[in-house]
Amino acid sequence: MPVLSVIVPFHNVEKYIGPCLDSIAAQTLADMEVICVDDGSGDDGPAVVEDRQAADGRISLIRQRNQGVGRARNVGVAQATGRYLAFVDGDDTVPPDAFARLVSSLESTGSDLACGNVMRLYNNLLVPSWAHRDAFARPMQRTHITRHPLLLRDRMLWNKVYRRSFWERLGLSFPERMYEDQPVAMAAHVGARSVDVLARIVYHWRHRDEPGTSITQRRLEPGNLRDRLLSVLQTADLLARGAPKLKPDFDSDTLDIDMAVAVEAMAAMGSAADQELLDLIVRYLDGVSNEAWHSVPFTHRLQVHLMHRRRLDELAQVFCQDRSGLLQPRMSAAGLLRRRWYGRHPSMPGHLAGVTGELKLTSRLVSLDWRDGLLTGVGRVGVGRFELGELRRTRVRVWMQERKTGQTVPLCDQVNLPTWENVVQEDGGALPEHAFDFSFAFDPAVLSPAQLARRGYWDLRVQLKGHGLKLEGRVAGPRWRPPLIPAPRRRSGVWLVPVRNAKGAWGLRLRLAPAVIGECRVDGGDLVFSGVLSDLGDGEPVLRLRRRSDGEEMYFPITLAGTDFHARVPLADIDESVGRESWWEVVIDQGRPIRPLVRTRERPVATVADRRFLIDRGEDGCLLLAER
Repeated sequence: MPVLSVIVPFHNVEKYIGPCLDSIAAQTLADMEVICVDDGSGDDGPAVVEDRQAADGRISLIRQRNQGVGRARNVGVAQATGRYLAFVDGDDTVPPDAFARLVSSLESTGSDLACGNVMRLYNNLLVPSWAHRDAFARPMQRTHITRHPLLLRDRMLWNKVYRRSFWERLGLSFPERMYEDQPVAMAAHVGARSVDVLARIVYHWRHRDEPGTSITQRRLEPGNLRDRLLSVLQTADLLARGAPKLKPDFDSDTLDIDMAVAVEAMAAMGSAADQELLDLIVRYLDGVSNEAWHSVPFTHRLQVHLMHRRRLDELAQVFCQDRSGLLQPRMSAAGLLRRRWYGRHPSMPGHLAGVTGELKLTSRLVSLDWRDGLLTGVGRVGVGRFELGELRRTRVRVWMQERKTGQTVPLCDQVNLPTWENVVQEDGGALPEHAFDFSFAFDPAVLSPAQLARRGYWDLRVQLKGHGLKLEGRVAGPRWRPPLIPAPRRRSGVWLVPVRNAKGAWGLRLRLAPAVIGECRVDGGDLVFSGVLSDLGDGEPVLRLRRRSDGEEMYFPITLAGTDFHARVPLADIDESVGRESWWEVVIDQGRPIRPLVRTRERPVATVADRRFLIDRGEDGCLLLAER
């Protein structure tokens, strides 16, 4: 009897099943059997498995006609003989010590289930899985989902090892449909006497780009949505019976994620929607608490409410308004001693209209530049996409605040009325915005010698106050939209560098600069820049690009002429973006890393071979290359 049985269902993953099995065969836990179940593949995936089977006697192959991954997993479990069970999807991979760590934990603690952290696999790049990051931030032994509720998001099957006797005691089996893993994973979490949580990475979950290859890509198909809703209902019923205190949190996630998919599908179908699907949606929403309803933003809550009440033609209209940025409900208040805020829309009932907990400051700069030695700016501040007519005259304060010490420099304190303005978007269109204007001027002369010597980071902050409302935050805005970041200025030997971080938040960085870029442009698809080094150092310098998300590095030559340097980076040669954006930090490596300060005001955006690049400054004023 092997220690571990690994069940690998697969269907049309010829490209990935080889690396998957190779990662399993390379496990440091050798005493295992690998049961591959071909779910009616139409490609050469089974032949790939047969090749691995010939080389490794631990691998076996079972064939079935295409009946779904649930049936394939059940077939694999029926053939398994190990003391422990694990599941791996045929397009994913497993780190070499994953199974050894999970099994060792169960052997040590006696728990029924051990689970670990997950990375998403984009081509050859690994990035943290958002669904697992918080739940697996630190290791825990002999815990339980009722004591560690973040495990509610751990609804996947494959980052776990299950004690076989526990699996059989609960009588676990997979529904023969899509989204079959969620109810089983949740039943295991709820039914376990104790669970071990490993912070170490135990699974690489592949993101596939090929059109139509994943359940997620086909999420709006009626059959896909039906199976998703059935799993939601099954999981909700399980929690209501076995862990009722967890159901509001589950409902919050489900309203946010699964019901967003349902809204999109129902809005597209309108009055022609499948009534069976709508019945499943209504059946689930009938059991959602008021607390969970208020956990999602007003505009999404409005759309889910319309779907719940079967008002699909209205839903389609509101959905289009929301997608186009034109859904801007009026914000109003009630109460004297304790103000409560509400969103107003003719289709939203009063008991679902509260927005007090979701109000967040939104702000942006319209312009920022040096004028007569002062850093002057104009901006706007509002409260998301709400119409603010009821706020009338409200106080707007703006100031600079040093992060390290909390010291402040006041910049603006004025009372304003909100105004409407059409704001140009990235795609060239315009959206109406209801917000308060503000303006300021920062004089570097107010910085003391001690503040200059600290070379700290100063955040630009704004506050709205009035009518019982008080919101505060950093001044920020979409990174890829204007205004340009002004060039740095020098005072008493210290560079004052206006900066904007990756999330669009503005500030001022005080720093020295061992290298300064004086020219930066795009020339024929190449990023070209030149500047001056203050210290030549030892050895030949090289240009290093480092990707922030994973530390991946690329190297390019630098030409030196005395203290002058010149570099040319072919943008088409840079590794392709992973996810929506990739950010590359530019470093001159001369035995020590030198981050060159950019003096130019230009902020080129270049399209090379259908790839869009932004040449910008980072949080320290140094050269930053982004791809979206």
